[in-house]
Amino acid sequence: MTSSFSNLSLAEPLARAVAEMGYESMTPIQAQAIPVVLTGQDVMGAAQTGTGKTAAFSLPLLQRLLKHENSSTSPARHPVRALVLLPTRELADQVAQQIKMYAKHTNLRSAVVFGGMDMKPQTLELKKGVEVLVATPGRLLDHIEAKNAVLNQVEYVVLDEADRMLDIGFLPDLQRILSYLPKQRTTLLFSATFSPEIKRLANSYLKDPITIEVARPNETASTVEQHFYSVGDDDKRRALKQIVRQRGITQAFVFVNSKLGCARLARSLEREGIKTNALHGDKSQDERLKALAAFKAGEVQLLVCTDVAARGLDIKDVPAVFNFDLPFNAEDYVHRIGRTGRAGASGLAVTFVSKSDGRLVADLEKLLKKKLEIEAVEFEEDRPRGRINDGRRHWRDEGEVGDPRDVLDAPRGPRGPRDVRPAPAPRDPFFDQPYQPPANDATPTWEASAKPAGGRVSANIKPKRKVAALFKAG
Repeated sequence: MTSSFSNLSLAEPLARAVAEMGYESMTPIQAQAIPVVLTGQDVMGAAQTGTGKTAAFSLPLLQRLLKHENSSTSPARHPVRALVLLPTRELADQVAQQIKMYAKHTNLRSAVVFGGMDMKPQTLELKKGVEVLVATPGRLLDHIEAKNAVLNQVEYVVLDEADRMLDIGFLPDLQRILSYLPKQRTTLLFSATFSPEIKRLANSYLKDPITIEVARPNETASTVEQHFYSVGDDDKRRALKQIVRQRGITQAFVFVNSKLGCARLARSLEREGIKTNALHGDKSQDERLKALAAFKAGEVQLLVCTDVAARGLDIKDVPAVFNFDLPFNAEDYVHRIGRTGRAGASGLAVTFVSKSDGRLVADLEKLLKKKLEIEAVEFEEDRPRGRINDGRRHWRDEGEVGDPRDVLDAPRGPRGPRDVRPAPAPRDPFFDQPYQPPANDATPTWEASAKPAGGRVSANIKPKRKVAALFKAG
């Protein structure tokens, strides 16, 4: 089986676009999937994230759609023939951009529709006619109900990151969308992991699929250096800054579990002079796209994000990923660290583990089938630096030969000119004398002026005033 794009039987416009993009050798998923998809068979493909699944299904689909290529301006001559469904807006936008680059020397049209944006520009683009439609399930259903998208001529369906679509509750939407499609079609299902739910989905909608697995399910890339550090919740930010500084990391993803925590961490790092941006579901789509664009352009050092950025985002040469919070779902760990070490490059994955993460650590160990080695973090500011004060106004240089680190336990030599203690404050002799009772036994003044008691009541107590009664007793 060929492993070079130059030896692959792609049409000249596609081969030219691939060469211009610098593609030379195919990844394992591409080498195995492209020839199968070219034959028109259903495929169920699993590969580590970042191994080129997009090209594995896009290139053969475009190759088979070239028979429908035409230069007509009529929308009727450009019906939707290939549908690509993805779970997140960012991933849909990324895949659409790659398909446009692959098809730039052809007359095949492509478009992308996703939520968080105005439907009018998307509607205008759909009305012009497109052969390849990239979409998220929710927004696609909106266009179907508005009769902007007609899917009765679809020949190819791609479910990319299908496990994620099931995780976030897209199964009912997927079932509705697939019900609008012709029964005779080619269905491709690609995912980074295989689960029982994914296999049930494949059994329902794929016909005799060819299963392609280029790596053990839920396996992390061998090119990623992984470290787990035991850090308290209050010290995570300090540990993050120290590791970034020590390793000289220029760019990194920082994953947190909540939208609120994402926004707070980003603001805190920004105040400390680190170029930071936040990416989470509560931001508008325009803000999310701008944050990604700034990160890709190198204008942002740390991109603090939730798991909305954990799947499929292909940003080249990101040297590190930080798990500020251990993910609730162990499989998300595989996707998070897949943002680094992509396409054979090396990367660093750092995960902070707190005392309350015992169950999450156990789940991750079960998934990875190995015991995690959790290291301690030694903060630089906790170590003594430079000259050290012994607590007695005596200073010495750190690392001085013959001096123990704890100078309080060291033997004290003769006092030098700098070892001078202040003179003690003068003491009042009155406070040094013991207590002595008074010399005379005179009666206290208050007792001498007291009146003698008469009867049972003391004479010093004033009697109650008599008040006239309103009513007499019966």
